[in-house]
Amino acid sequence: MAVALNEMAEKELIKHFRHKGTWLERVPSKNKWVNNDVIKLTEIGADPDVLINNNTYPIPISSRTDDSVAISLYKYDTENTRITDDEVYALPYDKAGSVQEQHRETLEEKTEEHALHSLAPSANTADTPIIETTGDDDGNGRLRLRSQDLINYKKTLDDLKIPKAGRILVLSSEHVADLLIEDKALERQYQNHTDGMIAKNYYGFEIYESNYSPVYDGSLNKIAFDSVTPGSSASVLFHTKTTGKARGSVKRYLAKSDDDPQNRETVVGFRLYFLAIPLRAKGQGAIVSGTP
Repeated sequence: MAVALNEMAEKELIKHFRHKGTWLERVPSKNKWVNNDVIKLTEIGADPDVLINNNTYPIPISSRTDDSVAISLYKYDTENTRITDDEVYALPYDKAGSVQEQHRETLEEKTEEHALHSLAPSANTADTPIIETTGDDDGNGRLRLRSQDLINYKKTLDDLKIPKAGRILVLSSEHVADLLIEDKALERQYQNHTDGMIAKNYYGFEIYESNYSPVYDGSLNKIAFDSVTPGSSASVLFHTKTTGKARGSVKRYLAKSDDDPQNRETVVGFRLYFLAIPLRAKGQGAIVSGTP
């Protein structure tokens, strides 16, 4: 019976673990590639050339070299929560159910933050361009993001032949505020949006917002996740065709009060395996707040 209840709790967490209404919904799921909390990724080789009005034969033959790599999913553990029998008896609500929901929501928030950090490029390269904002000083030594920055960035992506459909831009809270100040049309969309997307097409980007943003140093190198090292916050660009996410196993850890006669309390926690990463080093980018 205890095993069955544990399995039900794990299935319930998986059922509702959807990152609903967030930018992470736009990252394609690769769950079917996962085995034993390891995902096997294949980077597809170069596209074939297309010949127009060809009259030279034989037609050239080329090989396509694909690279495969196995990656372990990240392991996320929640800290355990204590539920005493006295609480269960006295409270007018299902505290155990509330605790499980809280653990799921916390896992969703942390995996979403970590995923955005993982999708952000490590550094500025030809295939993963990072630009700095060029607007007015916001009064705190930070240059605001302006629409001209997005127009210039769109041109950079066009030159890289990044497909126009599927360009997702997750704006930091600072950059959202910058654009709302500048663009009244966007402000109207922002006030009326009902899900995670702010705009379906804004200078060629699908626009989302995140309270979390990766941080870059002065050389435009990404600072480690959850680091206390200061830096400049960034908005993140990715393309749906070059990214993937995968969820592995979920386990609930439970010590019941029946087995704890001394303290008479239940302790519960969860472990989840999850990953969201680029599938190739092209199609990602970032917009970092510049300085005067």
